[in-house]
Amino acid sequence: MRNSSNPVFKNELFKTKTVDGQVMTVNGTINKTIILLILALVTAAWTWMRFSSATLVSENAAAGVAAGIAAVQPYMIGGLIAGLILALVAFFKPRTAPFTAPMYAIAEGFALGGLSAIFEVRYPGIVIQAVGLTFATMAVMLFLYRSKLIRVTNKLRTGIMAATGGILLIYVADMVMGFFGSSIGIISSASPLGIGFSLLVVGIAAFNLLLDFDFIERASANGASQKMEWLGALALMVTLVWLYMELLRLLSKLRR
Repeated sequence: MRNSSNPVFKNELFKTKTVDGQVMTVNGTINKTIILLILALVTAAWTWMRFSSATLVSENAAAGVAAGIAAVQPYMIGGLIAGLILALVAFFKPRTAPFTAPMYAIAEGFALGGLSAIFEVRYPGIVIQAVGLTFATMAVMLFLYRSKLIRVTNKLRTGIMAATGGILLIYVADMVMGFFGSSIGIISSASPLGIGFSLLVVGIAAFNLLLDFDFIERASANGASQKMEWLGALALMVTLVWLYMELLRLLSKLRR
C-alpha cells in the first residue's frame, strides 16, 4: 500500500483486513465525505449568522465588522484548535475515526464560517467563488485521476510530499516570526510574487487530492475495515479545508 502526503493516511492504518465481512468501499467513503461536508456546512452557517447579527448592532460599518469579528473569534480559534487535535487523534488511533471525523467537521465548520464571513464583508462574492473553485478543482483532479491522464507514481508522490512539507515549514516559520512582530511577506502580499506563491500552494493542495483518491482506492481494494471509510472521508476533508482556505487567500490577493 502506497503512502499519501495527507498526514492521516499511513500504510499501517489499512494493513489489517476486516474480520466481520464489512469492507471499506470507495462509494462508502464518498457517502461519509458528504455527511462530513453537511455537518461542516451547518456549523459554518451558524457562525456566519452570528457574525452577521453582531455587525448589525452598530450603525458604523467599521465598528460593526469589529463587533462581528469579536463575536466569532472564539469559535474560529476553538474550531481550528479542536480540528487539529481531532485529526491527530484519528491519526494515532484510527479506530476512533467514526467519532473524531464528524467532530472534526463540526469544529472546522465553526472556524470556516467565521473566516468566510469576514472575507465576504471585505470582498463581497468571494466565498461563493472560493466554494465553487474548491469543488471544481476536486472534480478536475478526480477526472485526471480516473482517466489516468495523471498517474500517481512514486516520483509524483515523493515530489508532492516534499512540496507539502516545504509549505508547512514556511507557514510554521511565519507563525513563529509573528510572535516577534514580523512575517514572511509573500504569504499575505498581493504582489505578483505573493500571488504566485498562493497559486503554487493551491496547486500543491490540489495534487494532494490525487494522492488521497489513489490511497482510498487502493485501501478499498486491499479489503480494509469499513470503519476506515471515516478515516478516508476525514482525509479528504482535511485536504478540502486546506484548499478552500488557500483559495480564499488567493482570491483576496487578486481583489487587492
